[in-house]
Amino acid sequence: MNKSSWVRALTALMVGCAALLAAPAAAAASPTAVHAPAKHRLHVQAAPEHDHVKAHEKTHIKGQMDVSDSARTDSAEVLIVQQLVAGAWVNLTPGTCRPNGMFSIDVSFDVAATVSLRVYHPESSLYLESVSNVFALVVI
Repeated sequence: MNKSSWVRALTALMVGCAALLAAPAAAAASPTAVHAPAKHRLHVQAAPEHDHVKAHEKTHIKGQMDVSDSARTDSAEVLIVQQLVAGAWVNLTPGTCRPNGMFSIDVSFDVAATVSLRVYHPESSLYLESVSNVFALVVI
């Protein structure tokens, strides 16, 4: 074995050893998977305060979010009253719920019609997305 072959073999051996020594350090520095806490299901129950209202008259959409005691939080969860328009749900009015899960959101309408409404809770850091049953409100 001549000198250049010997140098190449020694260099390859040193590079291989350096790679082996660096691999555990790189593995230790890589981030580990952090699992977010499981999100809780909730049920939204909602209904209009009155079945019939006059145009421009404020009415309340009242209801509650049913969550287990272990999933309760002191933060105000966002809720949105939505109206069905041409087959698509359109956001009308946002609101929040109290820590006990109860809510009351004011709505009013400018024209006489029968409107289909629901209350939507978008996915949050603690809860999954949820919607109430669809209910009708007659505006006269």
